[in-house]
Amino acid sequence: MSASQHPVQNALENDAPIDPHDPVEAVIPAIPIVLPIVGAALMFLLAFIAIYMA
Repeated sequence: MSASQHPVQNALENDAPIDPHDPVEAVIPAIPIVLPIVGAALMFLLAFIAIYMA
């Protein structure tokens, strides 16, 4: 068979190996630290807006 019939296989054989790095999995360890901080900042901003508007 010619190379034109299997472009995906040909691309995988000729190019550099695919990096299996997933950016979502890189962020997951930081979620227990970042989520409460962002939640506290959001509550502070909402309370500040409520007091300012009153």
